[in-house]
Amino acid sequence: MICSMLFICSKNKIVKKKLEMMLQKIEQPSSIKAEMEQYPTPASIAADVLWHAYYNGDVEEKEVLDAGCGTGIFAIGAALLGAKRVVGIDIDENMIEMAKKEGKKFPVNVEFRVMDILNFEEKVDTVIMNPPFGAQFSNRGADKIFVKKAMEIGDAIYSLHLKKASSFIKEMMQKNGWKLGRGKEYKFPIKAMLPFHEKRVVHYDVELIHAFRTLPRL
Repeated sequence: MICSMLFICSKNKIVKKKLEMMLQKIEQPSSIKAEMEQYPTPASIAADVLWHAYYNGDVEEKEVLDAGCGTGIFAIGAALLGAKRVVGIDIDENMIEMAKKEGKKFPVNVEFRVMDILNFEEKVDTVIMNPPFGAQFSNRGADKIFVKKAMEIGDAIYSLHLKKASSFIKEMMQKNGWKLGRGKEYKFPIKAMLPFHEKRVVHYDVELIHAFRTLPRL
């Protein structure tokens, strides 16, 4: 239950703030791989996304996948909010090792695996993810790959995308029989972590796309 996991029984706004404070304890990587677009999700955005999913009934007592989990912020947060089972996958072994280490800071049980998203075949209730934006030439179309797999295995999706690409993703979801829920927009900060980054922090317009299945699973 959320009250026992977060150690408080109070108003929604206070619970959400407590979640954000806990997620701030998760360490961010000191370096990332440009070709994988491993931009860590800030605790403030992660808490807001998770609370949105929780409020919609898609976290508590649900099976949740954090696809492309990085250091595990969505996976750990979902577990803190009372998910029945949480799996975090990432193709980068170093990220998974960090996620396992960070998960030990909290009284939660999360299964972290080194795995390509294409190889995940288990059915889950909810997919929460910050997939690669597909902005790097070597990573073009990665966001589409993640969304296609999420539609294959999940019943509800919460996924962060560049605002300029979100209309294409939403159209793809609707063509596959998914209904769009209420999304949200954020200013996503990306800190200078790579040699070609010229500014200390650059903010990108991103959109949280929420969609849910309307047709029976095949």
